[in-house]
Amino acid sequence: MKKLAVLLSILILSLSLFACGQAPESSPTKDGKDGKIKIEYYHVNAETQGGISVKELVDNFNKSNDHIEVVATYNPDMYKGLMQNLQAKQAAKESPAIAQIGWAFLDYFSNNFDYVSPQEAIDEFDKEDPDFLKENFLPNILDLAKNSKGDQVGIPYSLSTPVLYINRDILKECGLPEAGPQTWQEVSQFAKTIKEKTGKFGLYIQEPQDFWAQQALVESNGGKMIQDHKASFADPQGIEAMELYQTMVQDGSAIHISWDEGVQSFVDGNIAMCYTTIARREQIQKGAQFDVAAVKSPTFAGKDRCVPAGGCFLAITATDKDQIKAAWEFEKYLYGVEQMATWTKGTGYTPPRKGVAEAENGLKAFLEENQMMKPAIEQSKDVVSWASFPGNAGLQAEQLLLDMRDEILAGANVQESMTTTQEKINSLLEK
Repeated sequence: MKKLAVLLSILILSLSLFACGQAPESSPTKDGKDGKIKIEYYHVNAETQGGISVKELVDNFNKSNDHIEVVATYNPDMYKGLMQNLQAKQAAKESPAIAQIGWAFLDYFSNNFDYVSPQEAIDEFDKEDPDFLKENFLPNILDLAKNSKGDQVGIPYSLSTPVLYINRDILKECGLPEAGPQTWQEVSQFAKTIKEKTGKFGLYIQEPQDFWAQQALVESNGGKMIQDHKASFADPQGIEAMELYQTMVQDGSAIHISWDEGVQSFVDGNIAMCYTTIARREQIQKGAQFDVAAVKSPTFAGKDRCVPAGGCFLAITATDKDQIKAAWEFEKYLYGVEQMATWTKGTGYTPPRKGVAEAENGLKAFLEENQMMKPAIEQSKDVVSWASFPGNAGLQAEQLLLDMRDEILAGANVQESMTTTQEKINSLLEK
């Protein structure tokens, strides 16, 4: 009876600890196989979107060390879904050790979640390599993971930029340079010639539920989506860029359809040029039955190229010291040259770390066989932050931009539409 009473007491104590949010020392976060520290890695990569590479990287890491076990947890609904799950986990004091955070949630994450900055982790747990960040990442790339206060919240991981895919067979048929256009003015001229000579559409610019590709047009013409925490895209440069876009759609040299339809129409040979993310490379490369190539994102004559970054950064969300140390070791492993190469091959994202493209154990051989990756890598120096409106009005602001895009492509007065939309967004931001 005494034994039974003792067992009951232990059971009651354990239940009370869990009820209070306190897990005993044998918590699943610390009892990996063979006594290893067990950490959880939150990601958004479904099997068809890099999940296979996540598994490969995690499995290889787990086999390569004797003290850490990483468990990868897939979060559906992309970065929004991950943020919702992370919020619930933090409330329950069960946060994963490391997580992928989408660029649009950078400020929201840093304002509402516990995290350890990468340099803090390095200073405490990797003192032999204090300059890891400075030595391996370009300043403009690191800046992508800095919040509006200038704090380095994490390290860029998944990095995509828009490129211009071209059908060289159509260009050749129309007597146009097979190297493709270099400026948006040339894109417009190419598109008009293609329409006149073949009847096919000259251009498609991606239209998913975001303004990412259109931001590249506006900012490559010298405009700015956001300045001083306010919408600022309705300046002369932004208006000029969107007027060029509208003109191409209105004269039939470009087409205004959904993202999947547009990319597939290009793959089918019905559109000569397609402006979309490098992450679509594999689909386009495998599906196209013509001489297909990719060139860097066009500029406007005399202006600098600006391409917004897509993808995510990695943030350490662990709170326990042993977990933080293990999280940094795993994170640093992911940024190794070979691991970065594996990630690029499996996803289409360009490597944020310097030197991967040229390394023998990196992407050198792969890039020689996959020339379409080179433009995205070469324009890494031109990357800017994806515009993310501050405060709680981000989703509403994004929807207003999409409505504006549709209005403009349907023939609305560009200046009026952009000015009205800018005023509406800034009104939301003031609330």
